[in-house]
Amino acid sequence: MDEGNQTVATEFVLLGLTHSQNLQLILFVMFLILYVLTVSGNSIVMFLITTDRHLHSPMYFFLANLSFIDMWLSSVTTPKMITDFLREPKRISFEGCMCQVFFDHCVGAVEMMMLVVMAYDRYVAICKPLHYFTIMNLKRCTGLVLASWTISFVHAMSQLLAVVKLPLCGHMEIDSFFCDIPLIIKLSCTDSHDLDIYMNANCGAVVVTCFILLLISYTYILITVRQSSKAGASKALSTCSAHITVVMIFFVPCIFIYVWPLNIIWLDKFLAVFYTLIAPFLNPVIYTLRNKEMKNAIKKLKGYFMNHKDST
Repeated sequence: MDEGNQTVATEFVLLGLTHSQNLQLILFVMFLILYVLTVSGNSIVMFLITTDRHLHSPMYFFLANLSFIDMWLSSVTTPKMITDFLREPKRISFEGCMCQVFFDHCVGAVEMMMLVVMAYDRYVAICKPLHYFTIMNLKRCTGLVLASWTISFVHAMSQLLAVVKLPLCGHMEIDSFFCDIPLIIKLSCTDSHDLDIYMNANCGAVVVTCFILLLISYTYILITVRQSSKAGASKALSTCSAHITVVMIFFVPCIFIYVWPLNIIWLDKFLAVFYTLIAPFLNPVIYTLRNKEMKNAIKKLKGYFMNHKDST
């Protein structure tokens, strides 16, 4: 494309999920309810883990961090998407667009790394139970969380710097409900093949590395579980099955968006909604339904409020 037509972008127009007004109203109600439930559910998980002394262990420390990350992940794009259902055209400033790019990649990457950290925690708990609290001490747990955020910040910053000065041409329309790097690259005036390769390699390095580490962790866990007693194996598999479910729900959409893109617009939009809103909603549900300690904590919290209500 001719670089003489280069445009200094001040804002973008988001084409959204659909052009049907009736469908947009339905999606507005659905996603608003889903977002409120997501924030509420993850807040409850964080509250329970913070206040219940029976949940003061490394596993729940990481789970509380995951819930905090899920609240961030759902809040990067969802509030904007929900309000855009009620307005036409759906505009976003250049600065707002770049913020979405940065925080989407930063929070998305830290979620992946937190899932790896949680898998490592389960590996130590199941494969080295006698040394668990020595290895997973507070200093190491805090260090793993900080390292995850630091690596994710560097990854997101490298992505942002690659597109923030990109020369753009034509109509500043993004065929999605939020700003994402592959869609911004399509607006480039110059040949973007090399940039596409860089972006896929950059995201692939994060996604594939995390996925391989997860596979290694669970391979060791499954080998150890096979040699354990039936009771111990059942408890270990129950804990790990919830974690594996969360991993698949989050990683599969990310792989098909950033590592192995299918370039099918409607499918890309669905996968984006899935990992930015539905996955953060499902995480607290999966962990509370499959975890006996969390269910007990919820019962105690419910009992506390019922007793408090009766006393008043």
